[in-house]
Amino acid sequence: MWITIERESELPLIRQIYDKIREMISDGSLVSGQKLPSTRTLSKELGVSRNTVLDVYNQMIAEGYLEAYQGSGTIVAKGLQELKLPVRNVYEKQKNARRKDDDNDNIIDFRSGIPALEFFPQKEWARIYQEVCSNLPVTAYGYCDASGVWKLREEIARYLLRSRGISCSPERMIITSGSTQGLSLIANLLNEHNKKVIVENPSHPGLRKVITSAGCMIEAISADNRGLNTDALKPANDISFFYTTPSHQYPLGGILSIQRRLSLIQYAEENNCYIVEDDYDSEYRYEGQPVSSLYELNPDRVIYIGSFSKILAPAIRLGFIILPDKLLTGCKTLKVYSDVHTDALTQNAMAEFIHRGRLDKHIWKMKKHYSQNRNHMLRELTEQFPDEFEILGQASGLHMVIRFHNVTFSKQLVKEITRQGVHVYPIENYLLERNGEHRQEILMGYSHLTLSKITEGLRILSNVIRSYSTTEER
Repeated sequence: MWITIERESELPLIRQIYDKIREMISDGSLVSGQKLPSTRTLSKELGVSRNTVLDVYNQMIAEGYLEAYQGSGTIVAKGLQELKLPVRNVYEKQKNARRKDDDNDNIIDFRSGIPALEFFPQKEWARIYQEVCSNLPVTAYGYCDASGVWKLREEIARYLLRSRGISCSPERMIITSGSTQGLSLIANLLNEHNKKVIVENPSHPGLRKVITSAGCMIEAISADNRGLNTDALKPANDISFFYTTPSHQYPLGGILSIQRRLSLIQYAEENNCYIVEDDYDSEYRYEGQPVSSLYELNPDRVIYIGSFSKILAPAIRLGFIILPDKLLTGCKTLKVYSDVHTDALTQNAMAEFIHRGRLDKHIWKMKKHYSQNRNHMLRELTEQFPDEFEILGQASGLHMVIRFHNVTFSKQLVKEITRQGVHVYPIENYLLERNGEHRQEILMGYSHLTLSKITEGLRILSNVIRSYSTTEER
């Protein structure tokens, strides 16, 4: 059979033999009607137990690859060559995936929105999770309310009141599997024929995709250092909702001014539409107090989205949305048909984590850490690019935008920066349509990087930019 067993492979022997025989059928080494060795012969040839080979044969017979006849042995089933069975090599794919991960370890990635996971309170979280799961009544292991565990909704409501000044009832809250699911539920709920969604420009491409995946049409309105430009709004009856990040505009970092907030609220009231407020990282503000939410100005027109991905860890897929009363039933129904409910065990653990004050403590600790990274980045930028840049959106969040005076981030330049081992993110990539207005700006996240990585990354960036500029002049 010429089958080679990879003794050190993570794949079980049964799977390896199965894949090898399937591959031989795919490439024509084994043809329809050809007889295979007996299980005893093949097991001896491969140095494995007869039961292992027997299990492989039985599995392939059940799936239709092989046929067994009394007294005639096991043969390759008919008609497989005509169906052009695809060739696959699971083992090679696994090795290639590992190589790709190894390559990424050497990249200094200034991606935004990644928390410093090494500070995640792993032991404390595990202890609370185990304790909660051990003490829950048996009924808690069944299906829970699609809106989420009541205790968690209560704890989030208390947390929002003391940290953001948001007063809301737990009854208005639905727990989601992250903010992405929350936005998806809202987009599906509010999607109406011939109505559109207004998004900031620039904005997160992935979240725009979430909206369009629900069948919504989108239209962009420019954002600047004061957030969404409400001066560009005109009366219309074809708007379903606005998607905005008022506390820290993504990616530019601007704060929606109170004048624009009131103007946006008034527009939503007069034109019978909603505002979706994505409050994705407002906990981390380094200059002054956290910015007030848009939600508190009009809870009947604003839908609030929150998440624990940036605060704790993306692996904890927990978020929440706060909705006007008239939208609750419809959204809850969509949630049921989406995933029935979000993981209830994690919800109970999170409720206890917040109740014990661990979330507040963690945020306080991380704010100090991120502030240190932010200040280090500002110093290094000044060192590497004296009088050559200005900063946007550095007062809060986990990233900042750098606008260079004499650098244009063309595709060629960005490609060369990547080739040298650094990832940066041109703001032009966040526009609905590129217009060249932000071609001198890049987004740089700093929260997940060590101080030495920040220093090294900016040094490489400086060398590439200066080398590239010199080459261009020639």
